[in-house]
Amino acid sequence: MANTPVLDVKQLKTSFLADGGEIPAVDDVSFSVNKGEILGIVGESGCGKSVTSLSIMKLIPQPPGKIVGGEILLNGENLVTAAEKRMRKIRGNDIAMIFQEPMTSLNPLFTIGDQLVEALLIHKKLDKRSARQQAAEMLKLVGLPRVEKIMKEYPHQLSGGMRQRVMIAMALSCHPKVLIADEPTTALDVTIQAQILSLMKDLNEKLDTAIIMITHDLGVVAEVCQRVIVMYAGKVVEEGTVEDIFNNPGHPYTIGLLKSLPDIRGKKGRLYSIPGNVPRPGTITVGCRFAARCERAVEKCLTDNPELYRKGENHHVRCFLHEPGGMSHE
Repeated sequence: MANTPVLDVKQLKTSFLADGGEIPAVDDVSFSVNKGEILGIVGESGCGKSVTSLSIMKLIPQPPGKIVGGEILLNGENLVTAAEKRMRKIRGNDIAMIFQEPMTSLNPLFTIGDQLVEALLIHKKLDKRSARQQAAEMLKLVGLPRVEKIMKEYPHQLSGGMRQRVMIAMALSCHPKVLIADEPTTALDVTIQAQILSLMKDLNEKLDTAIIMITHDLGVVAEVCQRVIVMYAGKVVEEGTVEDIFNNPGHPYTIGLLKSLPDIRGKKGRLYSIPGNVPRPGTITVGCRFAARCERAVEKCLTDNPELYRKGENHHVRCFLHEPGGMSHE
């Protein structure tokens, strides 16, 4: 695996304009992903995961949204300053995205074949015959049967799992360097979910594509990811390897997420849930954003902003419990 990141996000800030002024949805987020790596971004709804992914693709609706700071480096090129004409070449070609609900991403008026071929004609400059051949190959690659028939069908004629496979085929058809998967299995039943995750892992190994898996499901992270970023209220609160996060979590929020997972080994009683809700963006301007929901919060947490403190070699936690020489975390 290459040491140079294929995608390097540095101090990204994305805000939305409202009557009350500028509301930060993503605040000072930094992370990188290497070639062939699967990185998980985890958190509850409203924590800034999807806004981060849309910022990387430069698909934030402007107005009211705007990237107000930071850099998004794709192989060293800063996408924040890239013109829209340049971004149209980059999207699909170098960086692609699978959205949560394929029915809203596929055009209901065009056949599956036409939609796949269009992407290849635009980005790969192939002739129509070669593009149809490559489209059929991609559908085979994602495990779809009777490919020629599917090419002639419309999105509504396919099941949810098949549509999601088509979306993956479409996203991978131009062999992008980075694939962003935003909750790719949310609308699917458990069996199909397992198949899609297995497929993505397999394609990641075959094509060496870097994948950013955005999810609220820690089971998905455990299944496919190598590294994890935990986000809360627009900030990264913990980052580390899957082993770090699952075996030695440091942030009270991460610990809460793991405690709220159902245990199939016959655990009795009510399922644990973190008290309270994710705060609305922009409502907390001082102190730790998780303090109001944290069982271990002290006065300092309400007034000071914690940094990302080092807990292990590649493990960092935004919590005063891990401040060097600070509060004990034992």
